[in-house]
Amino acid sequence: MSFDEFKPLNEKSLVEYIKATPALSSRLGDKYDDLVIKEVGDGNLNFVFIVVGSTGSLVIKQALPYIRCIGESWPMTKERAYFEATTLRKHGGLSPDHVPEVYHFDRTMALIGMRYLEPPHIILRKGLVAGIQYPFLAEHMADYMAKTLFFTSLLYHDTTEHKRAVTEFCGNVELCRLTEQVVFSDPYRVSTFNRWTSPYLDDDAKAVREDSSLKLEISELKSMFCERAQALIHGDLHTGSVMVTQDSTQVIDPEFSFYGPMGFDIGAYLGNLILAFFAQDGHAAEGNDRKEYKQWILRTIEQTWNMFNKRFIALWDQNKDGPGEAYLADIYNSTEVMQLVQEKYMRSLFHDSLGFGAAKMIRRIVGVAHVEDFESIKEDEERAVCERKALEFGKMLLKERRKFKCIGEVVSAIQQQS
Repeated sequence: MSFDEFKPLNEKSLVEYIKATPALSSRLGDKYDDLVIKEVGDGNLNFVFIVVGSTGSLVIKQALPYIRCIGESWPMTKERAYFEATTLRKHGGLSPDHVPEVYHFDRTMALIGMRYLEPPHIILRKGLVAGIQYPFLAEHMADYMAKTLFFTSLLYHDTTEHKRAVTEFCGNVELCRLTEQVVFSDPYRVSTFNRWTSPYLDDDAKAVREDSSLKLEISELKSMFCERAQALIHGDLHTGSVMVTQDSTQVIDPEFSFYGPMGFDIGAYLGNLILAFFAQDGHAAEGNDRKEYKQWILRTIEQTWNMFNKRFIALWDQNKDGPGEAYLADIYNSTEVMQLVQEKYMRSLFHDSLGFGAAKMIRRIVGVAHVEDFESIKEDEERAVCERKALEFGKMLLKERRKFKCIGEVVSAIQQQS
């Protein structure tokens, strides 16, 4: 069987492919008799195969030339696999403890072979629905975001290297356009793709479509998303793109990656934690009102930003005489001016993150793709009550984000809304 042109793999052809690929077959000790193969692609876009043998394991992810959950009627470039593999390698080099290793990439087959995150790793979103606390989550995610964002920005790059990298990732335009549509456009207009918990949220969805001040804010964020090549961002950093155990945090699925605004990653992640918070009442049961767990989520939100802020500044201080050309050392040559620059930069990044986080919250309630946090609440009416609180908070945050001076104030506002 030859693999010199694209073809979707099935379990049988996958084994043939692995046998023909030393970088993969060596991971399994070249033993195939006892392989267990499971297709687990519950995402919207790809085939994902887990391959486990007696001497090793791996994951194979193959991009399809259409959106899997919709079918061939919505074509989608399989070139996204190239950007995903490139970002996994780049981010993995910067944050090796929190990104799974890539063993193999095949551009023709749009296929990535990588480390299998073995049990008890689960998707963070599922852990949040189940009410599980993760003691290192805030620290790990702050570390991952600080390193991946700082080292791919002009705080560390010279402008020549940065422009080269930006140019390469402009090729991922199709996935950027998908984000532009589903995050920044569809929720604010009538679209056949939009859905919400009807009839309970019919008026709420209509209110979003008729809110002029909301539209002014979202247009500003859309411009920033499209125009601001600040760092190599993951591009889809929600709680479904993180796998966790009690002491491990791994970021997966960066196929939407491109050079964009840092706040889009930070906001996506924090916005999804806020959604998890508002969903908790729908998961409360007798003997577990989830109140304690809600407090843990709020602490995690606060700690994540505060640790990120601290680590990002520390990386900046350590590299202030490095290759970065955003703030040249012979101009920003006193502690006082550097402190002013850093404070302004981080304040702006904080407000960007709140804005993008709010946009991500809104789109998960009245847009095309919803979240399991809410979807797993069985009673429609109960789900709608939780979603409405999250939607109201998201709208307020989008409009009033600039008034918040620190993450503690945001957390207080979340508590007041609940």
